[in-house]
Amino acid sequence: MVFYKKNLNNLFYTFVTIHLIVWTLVPFLTNHNLPLDTIEALAWGSSLDWGFNKHPPMSALFVEIFYQIFGSNDWAYYLLSQLFVIITFFIIYKFSYNFFKIKTLSLISILLLEGIYFYNFTTPEFNVNVCQLPFWALTVYFAWKIYDKKNFDVKDCILLGIFSAFGFLSKYLFITLLISIFLLFVYMFFKKRKKFDFKYLISLEVFMVLLLPHLIWLFYNDFITIKYALDRGNIEGFKIINHLKNPLIFLLKQIGILIPFFLMVLILIKKFKIKINIKDKKLLFLFFINIVPLIIILAFSILTGSKIRTMWMTPFYLFFGILFIYILQKQINYKNLRKFYFLFIFLFFLSPFLYSFVSLTNDNKRTDYPGREIAIKVENEWNKNFEDKILIVLGDEWSAGNLSYHLNSRPKWLGFIDKNKLEKMNKFICIDDICVGN
Repeated sequence: MVFYKKNLNNLFYTFVTIHLIVWTLVPFLTNHNLPLDTIEALAWGSSLDWGFNKHPPMSALFVEIFYQIFGSNDWAYYLLSQLFVIITFFIIYKFSYNFFKIKTLSLISILLLEGIYFYNFTTPEFNVNVCQLPFWALTVYFAWKIYDKKNFDVKDCILLGIFSAFGFLSKYLFITLLISIFLLFVYMFFKKRKKFDFKYLISLEVFMVLLLPHLIWLFYNDFITIKYALDRGNIEGFKIINHLKNPLIFLLKQIGILIPFFLMVLILIKKFKIKINIKDKKLLFLFFINIVPLIIILAFSILTGSKIRTMWMTPFYLFFGILFIYILQKQINYKNLRKFYFLFIFLFFLSPFLYSFVSLTNDNKRTDYPGREIAIKVENEWNKNFEDKILIVLGDEWSAGNLSYHLNSRPKWLGFIDKNKLEKMNKFICIDDICVGN
C-alpha cells in the first residue's frame, strides 16, 4: 500500500514537472514577443506602486522580482507563469488528500483539471488571472482547515487573512470567493453547527491591514482601478435584453469550456447517479467554494446586464475536480482508469500542439510584435542625439511597455504621453506613439 501511494505521488510529480517544462518551452520557442498582459505587468513593475490604472499591484510585483533576477529573457516569464500553476496544483493535491484520504482520488481530481483550458492553453500569459491562482487555492485550503476543526489554530486565521489579501490584490474578482466563504461561515453559525469565536475576526483584521495601503492609493487616485473593472463589464444604459442575453452567453460559454472536463468525468463513472446529502459537511464546503462564486457572477450579470469575460473565470474551476469526484466517488469504475489516463494524455499533449500551431501559423498576433527590434531602433535614434541613458518611457502599456522591457537601461513607464510630463524631462524624443527621455 505504501508502495502504491508512492507510485501515485511519483505520477503527480511527473505530471507537474512535464507540465512545467512543456508550457515553459512551447511559448518560448513559438512566440517572438511576450504576450500583452505580461508586457503590461512589466510596464507597471518598472515603476512599482500600490495600484495601477487597470489592476491592483501583485502581478506587477512578481514580474518585477523576476526581471531583477533574469532581466529581459522571455523564458523566465513563461516559467513564472507555470510556477504559479504547478504551485496551485500542489496545494489542491494536498487539499484533496486531506479531503479524500485516498491518493487515487486525489490524483484523479488534479488530472481532471487538464481538461479545462484555463490551466494549460492560456497559462503562458502571466497576468492577474494566473497570479491569483495559488492565492485562490491557499485561501480555500486554510478556510477548510478552520471549517473542519473544532479548535482551529490562530496561525490558520492569520494565513487565511494573508492569502485572501494577496488574492484580492491580484484581482478584485477574488472578492467572489471571499463572499462565498463568508456566507459559508454565516450559514454555519446560523445553523449552530459552529460557535462564533472572536478568533474568526483575526483573518478579517489581517486582510484589512494588508489592504490598507492599496485602499489609500485608490482614494488618492480617484478609484481608477475600480472604474476600469466596471468599464470592462460593458455596463451600459438599461437594456432589458442585456440582462437576459449576457447571462445566457456566459452560461453557454462555461458549458463549452467544461466539455473536455465532463468527458473525462464520464469515462470514469459506471452510471450518472447522484445522491445529495445537504447535511454533508464536506459537500456543503465544496458547494460554497465552487458553486456560490459562479452564482454571484451570474447574479451580477443578470442584475447589471454586464458581459462576463471568459478569462475572468480562470480560478473558478480549480476545485471542480474534487467536487465531481466527491459526488461521484461511489460511481467510479476503476477498470476505466486506463481509458481515463489515455484521454488525459491526449488532452495533455493536444493543448500545447494547438498552441504551437496557432502561434506558428498566425503571424498577426501580439506575440509576433517586433519588440526587441523596435527597442534597438529607438535606442539607436536616442544615441544619435544624446549620451545619457533612457530612464523614462511614455505611451500605452503595450508600445511603451515593450521598450521598458527590452531597453538595457530598463526605463520606468510613467503612463501615457502628457505635455506636463514632457516639460519635466531634461531630454526626450518622440517616435510614433511613444516618447523616451530622462
